Amino acid sequence: MGNTPDAHETHAWVLHPDIKTDYSARAATDALAEAVSLAHALPGLEVMGETIVRLPRAHPGKLFGKGKIAELAELFKAAEVELVLIDGHVSPVQQRNLEKDWGVKILDRTGLILEIFSDRARTREGVLQVEMAALSYQRTRLVRAWTHLERQRGGLGFVGGPGETQIESDRRAIDIQLVRLQKQLDKVVKTRELHRSARAKVPYPIVALVGYTNAGKSTLFNYMTGAKVLAKDMLFATLDPTMRAVKLPSGMDVILSDTVGFISDLPTELVASFRATLEEVTAAQLVVHVRDIAHPETAEQAQDVNTILETLGLDRDVPRIEMWNKSDILDPSALEALQNAAERSDDVFITSALTGAGVPEFLDAVSRRLTPDKTQSELVLGFDEGRARAWLFEQGLVRDEQQTQEGFSLSVSWTARQKKAFSDQFGPKLVSGS
Repeated sequence: MGNTPDAHETHAWVLHPDIKTDYSARAATDALAEAVSLAHALPGLEVMGETIVRLPRAHPGKLFGKGKIAELAELFKAAEVELVLIDGHVSPVQQRNLEKDWGVKILDRTGLILEIFSDRARTREGVLQVEMAALSYQRTRLVRAWTHLERQRGGLGFVGGPGETQIESDRRAIDIQLVRLQKQLDKVVKTRELHRSARAKVPYPIVALVGYTNAGKSTLFNYMTGAKVLAKDMLFATLDPTMRAVKLPSGMDVILSDTVGFISDLPTELVASFRATLEEVTAAQLVVHVRDIAHPETAEQAQDVNTILETLGLDRDVPRIEMWNKSDILDPSALEALQNAAERSDDVFITSALTGAGVPEFLDAVSRRLTPDKTQSELVLGFDEGRARAWLFEQGLVRDEQQTQEGFSLSVSWTARQKKAFSDQFGPKLVSGS
């Protein structure tokens, strides 16, 4: 099996175990649909079929019962299946036993998401973080052929590909690799910190787009910036934060940040390793939560996003607004009901990033949220305070100026942040009279 253009696509089957004892589980049909979308997000796979397997409980050795294993074996044989994607956690023992019984490769939810992340990561940091997450995951698996340490292609080697070499990877080799990758990542993070400190000097507020994967963040980002960011109807289309300076219709300049989509049950390895990728969110002055309002589980997706934002330590004082996206695919009655609900909140906007409907009103709201209250002050500057006077004019804060015998009398209009910056640079005595 491989991903070369002349090789056939890997025949895959998606299974969702619907375990009765798992009371926190989502609706099986919605969970299966998302799992199939995950499968389609990985190049080189052809999904031959999908099945919900209802279980009273998970069997420790093989996950499924004997009868179901035999029934599925016939199904996979008839469809010439080479890879079975199981939407859930599969233990190393269960994986080994099922691969032996079915004669196929098994990939659980974590392994599949890692494969997708590896295929999509573009920045150096993103690649390193995925590699570390994959190694942490692999360390929990039984020792078996490991192609990632010497891979000659994109991807992690879980699915298979051309140029693979069979390298036996024990835990010591993985640990050595993890230490090496951590050192490289530390260097990259230091570079990012330099970039961030440089950005902090830019007087533009950061607006971070967050949301469940496939909610339409990249489409909105492209609409606002004209950038050609990958915006496809597939999960995890964006994996590295993309930042652009944007001038809003109001004339305000902001930095717009498009982030990786969140997903329920994100592997713990990835939550940890992608915290740095998502930390742009914690530096934002405004967080825009983009929701696919037409999705049957939009409320559950929103809860997953809010949970991850809390995990990231996002300050509750950072303003947030919700953009209820994909209104163009709602039927009129559903749209009307949502419009009535949105009208009761100042923080909710119904839009379609695809058609642009509702986006102007949304952008006006972004400008309003980022326009802080200003206060008026009267300053008296001596003739020797030329630098301070020049700074006020450069920032566009002076409303009126009169020359006096002692110097200059200025009326200024500024935000608390601008006032503090002036005080820090030129001394509090200059503003004490204000």
